[in-house]
Amino acid sequence: MKSKLKFIVPIIVLALVGLKMTVLKAAPVKVEPPNVKGEVYVIPTPFLLNIEGGKFAKISVGLIFEKGHSALGEAAASVGAPAVQAASAEAAPVKPPDGYGVLPQEALVRSIVTDVVTGVPASMLTSAEGRQKLGKRIVKRLHHETDTHVAEVFFIDVVVQ
Repeated sequence: MKSKLKFIVPIIVLALVGLKMTVLKAAPVKVEPPNVKGEVYVIPTPFLLNIEGGKFAKISVGLIFEKGHSALGEAAASVGAPAVQAASAEAAPVKPPDGYGVLPQEALVRSIVTDVVTGVPASMLTSAEGRQKLGKRIVKRLHHETDTHVAEVFFIDVVVQ
């Protein structure tokens, strides 16, 4: 029995040392923070707008909601969570009109985007800096005039003629 222990104990010690050197000494996994901090929502129907100089622009617009908010969360907040639960228990959800998404104040959002972009020079839409300025103007108006919690507005597709 003692002769068997002479072999078993060193094997167990070597196994534990090997385990410590490989598994327990592994580098900790780094968790990268997300690049986009919030839900992305794309307004389903593109905008066709008049801009400066008799030209027109066709743009698609997306929203990034502030952390903790979403398009569906905005829907629940605008009606009230208990009312949403009661409504969903009693009847099927209300379908938005064609061309509109699930965002309850989407018509207001579309109106603000239209107001801000209509009449701008084509150069604002064709340059990254110009689009960023327009996005910031839209966000500012959204905060003042709607109940949506939008952190950023971005332009997905832009065509100017």
